[in-house]
Amino acid sequence: MTIPNYITIFRFILAPFIVMALLSGYVGTALVGFVIAGISDGVDGFIARRYDQKSELGAYLDPIADKVLLVSLFVVLGVLKELPVWLVVIVVSRDIFIIGAVLLGAVIGKPVEMHPLLISKANTALQIILVTVTLAEMAYFSPTGTRMILIWLVALLTVASATAYLVAWTKHMAGYDEK
Repeated sequence: MTIPNYITIFRFILAPFIVMALLSGYVGTALVGFVIAGISDGVDGFIARRYDQKSELGAYLDPIADKVLLVSLFVVLGVLKELPVWLVVIVVSRDIFIIGAVLLGAVIGKPVEMHPLLISKANTALQIILVTVTLAEMAYFSPTGTRMILIWLVALLTVASATAYLVAWTKHMAGYDEK
């Protein structure tokens, strides 16, 4: 266990509190919790790289913590009608697809190494920005056109990211990445 892994576990613990704050109408508190979670994500990555505390466990925990938080918030924001349901379905389906592909690879003896693609990192960054903007608008500002632009950008990047992972996974399963 490394310090970055403990920080990542903190994000796992923080996620249900953020969701409960949002569902209880404490949107400002949810926003603060989400910002803290985002900062902790950056801090754990910095510490892992800067102080050579990368670990195999962290390579799995970190993206799972991100997805637990983001998927939970996307679902809740969809239920609250702050994000369109079609976007929630796209985002959640992509994550289920990736998890399913990794599990299937492991089950049939062709485990997939966890390497986030650049497009996936961009997608996650835009999802974080969209959630932040949505929570900020709910708590403090009137809705703006920014959210709608972000919704469409997240949708496009989510589909592009899912496609990129599908191509990489298909090549891996066919053995093309081993040559």
